Amino acid sequence: MSVSVTVADGLNDRIRAAADRAVADVAVDRLPGFMRDIDEVALLAMAWALRGGGLFRDGSHTESEIAAATRTADRHRWILRRWLGALSKAGMLWGDGSTFTRLRTVGRRELREAARGLAGSGDGLGYPASMIAFLQRSFSHLPALLRDDIGVQALLFADGEADTADGAYRENSVNRYVNAAAAEAARWAAERRPAGAPVRVLEVGAGVGGTTTDVLGALADVPVDYVFTDVSTYFLDLGRERFGGRAGTRFALLDANAAPLGGGVVDPGTRDLVVAANVLHNAHSIDACLRGVRDLLAPGGLLLCVDTCRELPQILASMQFLMSPREGRPGPGAHDFRAGTDRVFLSRTEWEAALRSAGLTPVASAPGPDHPLDAVSVTLFAAQRQV
Repeated sequence: MSVSVTVADGLNDRIRAAADRAVADVAVDRLPGFMRDIDEVALLAMAWALRGGGLFRDGSHTESEIAAATRTADRHRWILRRWLGALSKAGMLWGDGSTFTRLRTVGRRELREAARGLAGSGDGLGYPASMIAFLQRSFSHLPALLRDDIGVQALLFADGEADTADGAYRENSVNRYVNAAAAEAARWAAERRPAGAPVRVLEVGAGVGGTTTDVLGALADVPVDYVFTDVSTYFLDLGRERFGGRAGTRFALLDANAAPLGGGVVDPGTRDLVVAANVLHNAHSIDACLRGVRDLLAPGGLLLCVDTCRELPQILASMQFLMSPREGRPGPGAHDFRAGTDRVFLSRTEWEAALRSAGLTPVASAPGPDHPLDAVSVTLFAAQRQV
């Protein structure tokens, strides 16, 4: 028996209230300013990285010439193009979009001092020092990241542990907020299951389990059939270590781009919840991926999707390198409306349209457009399968 099909009356207010309680100790109205500070340092780091190879001493340069001078790896060329757009928008790079004539001068010392300044500006905002340290490492290694001489994974797991990734996906205030919202939506779904029936959950791209922790915590008093999946055996092993002791949990490899989604892992029409945090933007086709999610949900089941709704310079100078496809492989958006644009992230409006097109009804989101954290743009969307 599945979650009953229903209009999710009151769910929106309920998840937003739970999310606000999770960050009640944080001055959330200060967070957007702090994130802008990080973005400004990220832009300085991009400009510093692009000055390698004698660029912008005189004359103008095309994107191809900049790529050659910086020895940008072919698979990261799209990131270079996004950098050029971001720097131009910020008034730090001048040109006509195809030829660039001048770039703001940024020296290593200026970048180092700006990056050091981030450590203190996050005090009291619930932003882990480990995450700031990761960003500082990323910014200082941008030339090597562009060349593909080093991977972001090496910087994210520099201590051999998952502490920094935990800071990125669970322990900072932004993710505490959206994960608490997801947990409350899971409680709502559990309340609609028959007594004693397990809540059937599939988590796609679970990673370090930042959202898993909160969702499983919300379901602590009910039986679960919780399938923790990822494309990486490393994260599956980490998931077993962290959550394997919970009755009803199992672990499996799953690619969000697989067709059919969930084949061999879960059956169609059997999931009360599909959880996807910071992963669906990687879909080659967001439309095909969301249709796959819909087919896995039981009638009335919920997709809980957490994603970033705009491109941030700090992501462009760090995590975005994780999204570059290997040679011969399609990248995010290769087969949907993003094709040919180098875009990864969907706006709030685009997410809601894509959900509806796939047969999923958006029923709740957090934060709302009028919340201070909307400026950070990490958003939970809850969408329901009606038929």
